Amino acid sequence: MTRTGTPAPGHVSTPPLRHLPLPIFRRLVVDSWRGTLGWTVGVSAALFLYLPLYPSIGNDQMAAVLDSMPEELIKTLGYENLTSGAGYAQATIFGLIVFALLTIAATAWSSSAIAGAEESGRLELTLAHGVGRIQFALESTLAVVVRLAWLVAYTGAITALLNEPSELGLDVANIVAASLALLGLSLLTASIGLLAGALTGTRAIATGAAAGIAIAGYVLNAVGNQNADVEWLQRFSPYDWAYGNAPLVDGFDPAGLGLLWGIAALAVVGAVVALHRRDVTG
Repeated sequence: MTRTGTPAPGHVSTPPLRHLPLPIFRRLVVDSWRGTLGWTVGVSAALFLYLPLYPSIGNDQMAAVLDSMPEELIKTLGYENLTSGAGYAQATIFGLIVFALLTIAATAWSSSAIAGAEESGRLELTLAHGVGRIQFALESTLAVVVRLAWLVAYTGAITALLNEPSELGLDVANIVAASLALLGLSLLTASIGLLAGALTGTRAIATGAAAGIAIAGYVLNAVGNQNADVEWLQRFSPYDWAYGNAPLVDGFDPAGLGLLWGIAALAVVGAVVALHRRDVTG
């Protein structure tokens, strides 16, 4: 008979959670692989549906359709350069459909990372197993960043793959620039969700904060496009920081990228500090 506390022959003991490298990150990524796959399929559908359509619509017929649309609507949707390959990819993929998909993903993942874990009791249970609050916040953030980075990298890779067949005429370097802008925009949304979740422990508030910053940025940019008198509103729009200098045409915008990534980093630091100092409820 095996004595209590003595491993049976051939038994391999499992190390405690806190002794595994990046335990929170590993668990979040592994447990969410089906969801990540689903988001990848959604992005794939958008890319393979819209980009190959460009040769059939980027012509005089499309120009005539645009001429029949109200100028305000064209500016709101960013369709001013829709007949060019770069303008089409920006208006349909990077600036609209995939942007919307990644905003939803960033909002959902960031609100569940800390606030969702606290509401479900998982955060309190994890902390009871010797994982520190700072470690939990950082690894949860890393899991969100890696999944968003995968979706953006996939978007850029498929865009480059379809570039020639779809006659888009894009430079690969500019695709990378637009991808980094999209990632920065998504990370800013996620970081606000993480910060709100760490401050309040309430998933609804984290969701509202993350979605709110994304929607506000899009609206400020759209309103600023309408009239030169309100163009100054775009200075406060993360969407304009990402795409105001047309990365698919002009390449990298260090100032815009710096704002997106810098504020996202500050928000993450704020989330770590907030979770470290606040009482956690189960």
